[in-house]
Amino acid sequence: MHTILSILISTLPVTTSTLLPSTPQTIFTNPSESIAYDIPSPHDSAILARRILNLTPLGVLSTTFPSQHSPAQHPSPAHLTDAARPQDLSGIPIGMMDYVADCEADGNPTILAINIATTFRNAARGSNVSLALQWTPPYPPSSRISSRKQDPFAYSAANLPRFSLLGHLERLSAEDVEKSKVKECFVKKHPDARYWLPGNRIHTSEWVRLVVEGVYWIGGFGDRAYIGWIGVEEYANVTREDWEGVRLPGEKKGWKEWAVDIIGVEL
Repeated sequence: MHTILSILISTLPVTTSTLLPSTPQTIFTNPSESIAYDIPSPHDSAILARRILNLTPLGVLSTTFPSQHSPAQHPSPAHLTDAARPQDLSGIPIGMMDYVADCEADGNPTILAINIATTFRNAARGSNVSLALQWTPPYPPSSRISSRKQDPFAYSAANLPRFSLLGHLERLSAEDVEKSKVKECFVKKHPDARYWLPGNRIHTSEWVRLVVEGVYWIGGFGDRAYIGWIGVEEYANVTREDWEGVRLPGEKKGWKEWAVDIIGVEL
């Protein structure tokens, strides 16, 4: 875990929170506005992150391939052997889309692990895991950053919040599954997942949580959004009341891309 954190820290852009001034400065020049924004605090950003986790059903799980000398777990069936596989993938990262759900109160994402999948094979052999989540607004903005008439996107993705949760996978006990009503929670978010629930006849699967050990947040453009690390306890201690009391850009119609989303108020 420390190795991954060290690599991430060494590659952070100069706009990270540790280098942000106490008073907002312009990092990007906005063509239609010259307003100095108050950058949200890490606590405010933690609340937004927890709302994104609750509203976002898909994320990218990243792991690293183990050393060739690691003990094999959950070996691939013969018919899944890929002749084009590189000879040595030791330490190479790979990111794959997966279903996630917010079924526990502390912000540890719930995942239905299909043990044959690369992500979970890597995790079973000791890989740390990161989960990348991004906010996708359900409505297009009424006022655009881009002036192009034919923009391939309905919104500026760079202007919207996203974050990564770093940690490791942990199997949920039967008591955990029952207490948090994990099956009901997950299937409500992913109705098709009922075909792969533990005990199915297709693949061996199990309920796991991503135990969060690090939170890295990019709230949008650096002149109006926090960019940097969020404390794990601060993230975990966000309550349902906290994240239900805020709104993300584009949750309602009529939002403007250049406008900043202040906690509890959508411009």
